[in-house]
Amino acid sequence: MGNFDEDTAFLGQKGPFFALLFFLLNAIYISTGFHGLYIVFVGASPSHHCQVADGNLSEEWTRASIPKEMVNGKLQPSQCWRYSLETVRNLSAQGYSPQDVNLTDLKRERCVDGWSYSTDIYHSTIVSEWNLVCDSEWRVPFATSTLYMGYLLGSLVSGQLSDRFGRKKVLFTSLAAEALVILAQSFSHSWLLFCILYFFVGTFQISLYLTAFVLGSEILSKSLRVLFTTLGAFLHYCIGYMVLPWIAFAIRDWRTLLRVLSGVTVVYVPLWWLIPESPRWLLAQGRVLESEAIVREAAKKNKVTAPEVIFSATEVKEDSSQNSQYSVLDVLRTSEIRKTTFMCLLLWMAINIGYFGLSLNTTNLSGDPFLNCFLSAVTEVPAYIVSTFLLKSCPRRPVLSAFLIIGGGFLLLVQLIPESLHTLALALEMAGKFGFTMSFTVVYIYTAELYPTVLRNLGIGMCSSAARIGSITAPYVIFLGTFNKYLPYILMGSLTITSSIANMFLPETFEKVLPETLEQMQKCKSFIRRDKHGLEEGKGSISMKEHTAGNKYMNE
Repeated sequence: MGNFDEDTAFLGQKGPFFALLFFLLNAIYISTGFHGLYIVFVGASPSHHCQVADGNLSEEWTRASIPKEMVNGKLQPSQCWRYSLETVRNLSAQGYSPQDVNLTDLKRERCVDGWSYSTDIYHSTIVSEWNLVCDSEWRVPFATSTLYMGYLLGSLVSGQLSDRFGRKKVLFTSLAAEALVILAQSFSHSWLLFCILYFFVGTFQISLYLTAFVLGSEILSKSLRVLFTTLGAFLHYCIGYMVLPWIAFAIRDWRTLLRVLSGVTVVYVPLWWLIPESPRWLLAQGRVLESEAIVREAAKKNKVTAPEVIFSATEVKEDSSQNSQYSVLDVLRTSEIRKTTFMCLLLWMAINIGYFGLSLNTTNLSGDPFLNCFLSAVTEVPAYIVSTFLLKSCPRRPVLSAFLIIGGGFLLLVQLIPESLHTLALALEMAGKFGFTMSFTVVYIYTAELYPTVLRNLGIGMCSSAARIGSITAPYVIFLGTFNKYLPYILMGSLTITSSIANMFLPETFEKVLPETLEQMQKCKSFIRRDKHGLEEGKGSISMKEHTAGNKYMNE
């Protein structure tokens, strides 16, 4: 195939074509921010207590019918128990007042008449509508996990679909399907249907996220590629995350909220005519004329002159005959690719367990939940900005290992902090989350640079599947804290430190040209492996001539 970056170098690194695509692809990521996290408000549990359905009781006896319980050091009304309504009725009929009776000696019963929910903050949520409290409380985190289960399926399927049918078709199909499923979810008549639909929301959302990521990696210039896959994608995801609480603040009913979030997707319809197919993918499929047409259009918009022949037909024909179809087996075919894949899977799983584990382990903050959500999103912005600037001038491998050591190391230190120093323990936990957030940024672009064009989307899809296993596992890791509160920190910290060591065995991709074929990927691995002992010419290695040419291009 030759080299796409070299063949299209005449386009330059900047220009209207790249700037427009950079803006449009980032705009798509804003939707992923509020579509992926609306469960925070839709699944919120309002303050509640047992319903006391007896109009003959006085207001005093109605309030006294709810026992007081100590929760987190505070005395508050029980959410799952009430005093026996029959007993309370008899006492009230005999003329007793609550002050005349030792209420703690009264018989208790479950909320057999349902619950009464506060509407001070939320007018309606799935919790208040379907009584997902007390014995049914597990249904809320399970509903949340169905999104990650959908991520798992979407990660496995979307890569193969976009490698087969094209990035653009899968991107906009996922965007439309996600909006329609969210709309259907707003009409759910049961918790089970809500969960089933939420599963498909996750499937289409991760497909949208990954396909847009790969499309941007393949179609943008080298300088914008790093900016898009780091600060661009993640920061615009944060923008959606920050916008969500204000939409939820204005719309307190969960069904209306979902319909509004679904309707926002309409603004993306014109993008179908503005975002082209990946010319790299078209070239990998042997569709030279279509790929050249997009490149020539890019040259026209950038006001540069394209050569008469952009891609060599003989090279494309030879390459497409070898790379027409790829599957998951190709990611595991050779020992070099297999080792790279296994280490990437470990990295993605460890990062997700740590990130989501810390997110789930953070206790509910006091104060306004909408403001808390906004501040939570804002705290991730510095991590994305710092990692973006480091990626521009630093090698990927040591940077990722350093962030992982920061994340895991601070977690391992938490167990050494005395009980009285709560602020210091919280600071260490937040520092650990800061490290995991930066690791998220690096691992995406690092993985995209490791795999060749013909397997890039498939490789990232597999890694994202491992990430989803990590996010599904995270709640159970945190559950270990019921046995020993330091156990989750020890487990997450140890796993992260281990993954940082495994990361050092991956090849460096900084200032390397993106591989196009399996052969180029394997050569890169052989070159990295021999880097300590000098270059070797011959089968499975990169010649000195190729190495010099590559460095010359990168310097230009």
